[in-house]
Amino acid sequence: MTQTPAPLHWKLVIDARDPHAQADFWAAALHYTAEDNSAFVERLLELGALPGAAAVQHHGRAAFRDLVALRHPDDPFDEERGTGLGRRLLFQRVPEGKPGKNRLHIDLHAGAGERSREVTRLEELGATVVRHMSEPAGEWTVMADPEGNEFCVQ
Repeated sequence: MTQTPAPLHWKLVIDARDPHAQADFWAAALHYTAEDNSAFVERLLELGALPGAAAVQHHGRAAFRDLVALRHPDDPFDEERGTGLGRRLLFQRVPEGKPGKNRLHIDLHAGAGERSREVTRLEELGATVVRHMSEPAGEWTVMADPEGNEFCVQ
């Protein structure tokens, strides 16, 4: 008898020049929760397992300098480490900017008749409109986050 494999746990990793600023934008855009790893970071610093240069203060708490994640507020998380155990976005620092068109992007689904209002809200958070699309399959707005990563609002 063949057993069906369990679904894999995953997260979407996004390269960023400023992972904390990107996480702040996307947390507000998606209404997600920034993971609070401060207790874990402080413990690693105390043990000498994390060099001081690898940590920063962000929103008044200790954080990893080069990594920050968001989680869906309804999903479970590891309270000791602050790490989400469900739907997550992880922003990691990279030295280079965005080289070209995204090969993967996020689609945001606004409620019926809410796309225009959602686009305005996202612009107020720092996103820019790239173009509006209207095709037989539907209408959407292509936007760019503060670092130029494109995403769609339907």
